[in-house]
Amino acid sequence: MGTSVVLFSHSTTKFIPRDFERGLFKHAGFETCIQLCIYILTEQCNFSRTNISCQILSPNTAVMGEIMKEAPHSLWRSRLGMPFSGLAAAALLLLLLSMANSTIACLEQEKSSLLRFLAGLSHDNGIAMSWRNGIDCCAWEGITCSEDGAIIEVYLVSKGLEGQISPSLGELRSLLYLNLSYNLLSGGLPEELMSSGSIIVLDVSFNRLDGDLQELNSSVSDRPLQVLNISSNRFTGEFPSTTWEKMRSLVAINASNNSFTGQIPSSFCTGLPSFVMLDVSYNQFSGSIPPGIGKCTALKVLKAGHNNISGALPDDLFHATSLECLSFPNNDLQGTIDGVLMIKLSNLVFLDLAWNRFSGTIPDSIGKLKRLQEFHMNNNNISGELPSSLGDCTNVITINLENNKLAGELSKVNFSNLHNLQALGLSSNYFTGTIPDSIYSCSTLTWLRLSRNKLQGQLTEKLENLKSLTFVSLSYNNFTNITGSLHILKSLRNLTTLLIGSNFINEAMPEDETIDGFENLHVLAINNCALTGKIPNWLSKLKKLELLLLHNNQLSGPIPTWINSLNFLKYIDLSNNSLIGDIPTALMEMPMLKSDKIEDHPDGPRVSPFTIYVGVSLCFQYRAASAFPKMLNLGNNKLSGLIPVEIGQLKALLSLNLSFNNLHGEIPQSISDIKNLMGLDLSSNHLTGAIPSALVNLHFLSEFNVSYNDLQGPVPIGGQFSTFPSSSFAGNPKLCSPMLVQHCNLAEAAPTSPTSTKQFIDKVVFAIGFGVFFGIAAMALLLPGDPLAAAAPSPIVAAVSAGRRSQRCFPRAAKPTRSRAGQSGFPLGCSSCWGLETVEPLSRPCCSENT
Repeated sequence: MGTSVVLFSHSTTKFIPRDFERGLFKHAGFETCIQLCIYILTEQCNFSRTNISCQILSPNTAVMGEIMKEAPHSLWRSRLGMPFSGLAAAALLLLLLSMANSTIACLEQEKSSLLRFLAGLSHDNGIAMSWRNGIDCCAWEGITCSEDGAIIEVYLVSKGLEGQISPSLGELRSLLYLNLSYNLLSGGLPEELMSSGSIIVLDVSFNRLDGDLQELNSSVSDRPLQVLNISSNRFTGEFPSTTWEKMRSLVAINASNNSFTGQIPSSFCTGLPSFVMLDVSYNQFSGSIPPGIGKCTALKVLKAGHNNISGALPDDLFHATSLECLSFPNNDLQGTIDGVLMIKLSNLVFLDLAWNRFSGTIPDSIGKLKRLQEFHMNNNNISGELPSSLGDCTNVITINLENNKLAGELSKVNFSNLHNLQALGLSSNYFTGTIPDSIYSCSTLTWLRLSRNKLQGQLTEKLENLKSLTFVSLSYNNFTNITGSLHILKSLRNLTTLLIGSNFINEAMPEDETIDGFENLHVLAINNCALTGKIPNWLSKLKKLELLLLHNNQLSGPIPTWINSLNFLKYIDLSNNSLIGDIPTALMEMPMLKSDKIEDHPDGPRVSPFTIYVGVSLCFQYRAASAFPKMLNLGNNKLSGLIPVEIGQLKALLSLNLSFNNLHGEIPQSISDIKNLMGLDLSSNHLTGAIPSALVNLHFLSEFNVSYNDLQGPVPIGGQFSTFPSSSFAGNPKLCSPMLVQHCNLAEAAPTSPTSTKQFIDKVVFAIGFGVFFGIAAMALLLPGDPLAAAAPSPIVAAVSAGRRSQRCFPRAAKPTRSRAGQSGFPLGCSSCWGLETVEPLSRPCCSENT
């Protein structure tokens, strides 16, 4: 039997089961147990500290003696703040650590119930062997019994169990704790467990349970359930409402990440004096926030984000004055935030109302929330200036107000008071002026994003005070002096992500060899600046670099051969420049592009609280460098020569864009060796010869463009080629195909793929499965609250989309121009979502089939 803790005084006795011990002090010793006991009696049971003390008893006096030796007298003074002279002074609190094994075997009826549960499993991962080898079920794995042999706990977490949950567990009349989380259990949740007369904690989270959650029969009397966790399953239908009225002791419900529909019931706040937590986020609830929430006087956590809830925040909500966490992101809430009512929620620690339709201003009363640590109101329609009172939230750690309509100067807020501030996101607003000096006093600041505003001026050396910065985004402002800025930024030795594109317009790319530092940089974006000069040699020192974005500048000269020394570089965008010369063979030696078995740098940036936006039209979002696809984009330069045959060595490449250059010769057949390739754009060059028939074996290829070359012969038949539009081949009058104007005669008929029909179907099915998996895996890096996480296609499409801009931005009959003003062929007046730090989908996407 496991160790238990018993607390008692003259008036009451409390029993803390093994599950409590396991969760709170699995590796803790006697000292922690004592502190917990003191806390429970004083804070939870309202006992006076002057009337409690501690003593240890054990059935084994030798063990008791050893425990006594491990409890120094100083413990009571230093940890409990109590003037104890020793354990002998402990009078009224008894801490019992029962270390003797139970000598009473489990009840035969309860053993039978467990075996019936076991019989209902289709896979038990070895549990059966453990259970059937022992006569006493109290000694079975995951089973805990009381002193009289009654089962009080079933704990089978992460055991790989499959099958259905047997109702027989409801027959365990003394069962207090049932935890079957993190398994693969399916079917419904037996009503016998919800209606159990003994279970107080029921946790079946992270399984595959489905169906409706049935209301309890009206004849059922009050049930003792206190904690219910059914999160991350597949439950559907409306959430029960009357059931909770029969659970007067209910403390917490977590039903997040399911598919419940209808309205959130309001019965939680009727006759449930101890109800402190409700999490129904990531469901399909609709309607308004239920009335009566204000009656939940003990409610501390209310989370209902990522649903379809509409309407305004009801006045009644602000009567729940115990709230510490209020989270409703990604719904359809609207209206304004009432500053007078806001003051009532003075206990708030976490406030998240992001991705809604709130309007109006941030109330001055925000400064009254002295306990506030996280404040998220990004992606709303909030306007006005930042209230100066925001500087009074001295405990705040994260502020995210991005994508609103805020204006004015940042200097109105005294950021120097925010000593705990770690993340500040104010991008995509209308802030003007310079970066205020007070921000440079936030020594704990780790993430700073001020992109997409109207800030101006030069960076000052005071920025060097922010030694903890790892993520800096200042893109799309009006900053000047790139050379001075880089000399200042290089002192930030912890910096892993630096996004400064669309500033420093028409300046020269600094080639100063004294620009060192940046030794931990993984992501660098200096795009959309119209910088002149060459690709600087100081970039060769960035040995941890994974993403390099220098597109939309006026850089000239050849691509440097040292580029293959950047062993972790996997995302290269040098498009829309004036680079000349051949495609260097050094690019064919990039380790990360040659093999998908090489992992990203182990010291790579952790998941950021801010997204990085890339792609065309839809603007895909990423939160870590590891999520980006492996891409090489050299489009719209002045590169010449042949496409290197060695390009087939880049077997890990997912997107390749060589469009709008002066390349000639034939398309290398070796491209067919890049088996994972999903996007290939060779358009607007001078390529000749036939399209290699082996390209039909690229079964992941979803975007293909060879338009406006001098290709000839039949278009290959089979594989993905049957899915490409005729625009992919336009401007090649010597090409022939049934889908083109020029049909092939019998002698010219394209060879079909050597792959048999059955083999092809098998590969396509695998490709689809891979694509689905890849998309989910990469988008798991998106933080909760991002709408594209649920709706966007695979992030790989972001890179693929980058390779299709030339063929999708012009009438099919017209040859694209090379206008630099139109951003490599984009028609003037058509905005581009090309590169890092674009913040929202285009209102009028230029790259569509209809333009």
